[in-house]
Amino acid sequence: MKKKTYLSRTKPLTPMKKREPIKEARRYVDNAREILEERGKLDDEGFQYEDEKYVRAAGNYLWLGVLMALDGVFHVREDRRTRVHIEAYQEAVAKRDKKLLYWLNMGYETILLYMNYDGIPTKALCDSGFEVANKIIDRCETMMPAA
Repeated sequence: MKKKTYLSRTKPLTPMKKREPIKEARRYVDNAREILEERGKLDDEGFQYEDEKYVRAAGNYLWLGVLMALDGVFHVREDRRTRVHIEAYQEAVAKRDKKLLYWLNMGYETILLYMNYDGIPTKALCDSGFEVANKIIDRCETMMPAA
């Protein structure tokens, strides 16, 4: 039997290496910081960003990084294509760590609602979002199972 050849590829596809969730989460946080530093211009007083579009983009990256770190520990969402409500994360986190639950709730409000959805351009709010995201990721790193 003759082997089929495909024009678009010469080698068979190899499965992608699974990335470490904490490293990937930190990469998302770095991308969010880069968006605000490079494109998000502060007003004359330095208290607000001029364009809320970049605050929204940074908030989106921050929240995705937080979810990635949480999924690495709690495995709430096995497949990236599935949508999981915040209540599922809150239930999983509440069973193991109350302080992380507090930060998750704060991150949900600050990062997802205020930064991502509302696009509130206040610099102090954005700094708070980065701080909360880093705390959540750091806490998840300590809870990661040993490889």
